[in-house]
Amino acid sequence: MLILLILLLVLWLVLTIVGFAVEGLVWLGIIGIVLFLGTGAIGFVRRKAIHR
Repeated sequence: MLILLILLLVLWLVLTIVGFAVEGLVWLGIIGIVLFLGTGAIGFVRRKAIHR
């Protein structure tokens, strides 16, 4: 599960960088940020729940 979470975070980070690097794809950067933050939050909540 942790490997999948890390893989998704890296994927969203790459999408964000590409989105802001290419001028016409700013929307991709915004989506990448939203997905990165969402995946990180879900992973944090699930990991915290498992360690209880």
